[in-house]
Amino acid sequence: MAGYLVEDTRKVTTHRLYEMKQSGKKIAMLTSYDYSMAQIVDGAGIDVILVGDSASNMMAGNVTTLPITLDQMIYHARSVVRGVKRALVVCDMPFGTYQVDPQDAVRNAVRIMQETGCDALKLEGGVEILPAVKLILDAGIPVMGHLGLTPQSINKFGTYAVRAREEAEANKLRTDAQALAEVGCFGIVLEKIPADLATEVSKSIKVPTISIGAGGGCDGQVLVVHDMLGMNKGFSPKFLRRYANLYDIMTDAIGQYVADVKSGDFPNENEQY
Repeated sequence: MAGYLVEDTRKVTTHRLYEMKQSGKKIAMLTSYDYSMAQIVDGAGIDVILVGDSASNMMAGNVTTLPITLDQMIYHARSVVRGVKRALVVCDMPFGTYQVDPQDAVRNAVRIMQETGCDALKLEGGVEILPAVKLILDAGIPVMGHLGLTPQSINKFGTYAVRAREEAEANKLRTDAQALAEVGCFGIVLEKIPADLATEVSKSIKVPTISIGAGGGCDGQVLVVHDMLGMNKGFSPKFLRRYANLYDIMTDAIGQYVADVKSGDFPNENEQY
């Protein structure tokens, strides 16, 4: 049953996301890290697929997003792009590939675009990364911003708690959002900030905002696909809605396969040549 609620089957572009904001249509975004999952997510009608550096956690078992490399992100993004027909594919630039030197940032950004075929890149941070963002945009590469809880800075924060509760940090977030929008970012992810602040920021800028734990006042929502499908049990933040319980379904199916093999029930006469 491909194409749930999809009125327009044309390829999603950054301009179409802007049009969706202007017309009040919400943007649906999920992560994917491989070809098979990307085919399913795209076929179900998602607008944006994020090849997140959360692959570090979901696919490699790391505690944080920091260890994932540029080569690994390129591998995941290339795999996802092969499975997508409609969604806009955004790839995270991993930690260390844009924070040090804006020129290095452009070189790394160009490499990701050339080797993956993705549609855009996402960078974490505000005014401090503007030089890199501007150079990447000048190279003709669309950029999505990411503010609030920025996982690549987790060692600085020391916690995954809600960000921007204090006025000083909230004001910085307002300034950062304006700066990213004005320099030319086509959208901004707002992660784990108070809903009222996210709504205010969303109304104050022309480009779409995508919430993950930032409430319903943003222009769209994003979740990690493994989380919303219930493929893991160790992560249950307040903002996560589980739409399935694949952990138990998959465990039961695999357990039944093991039992059938052990008992000799599989394969039966109809399942062999």
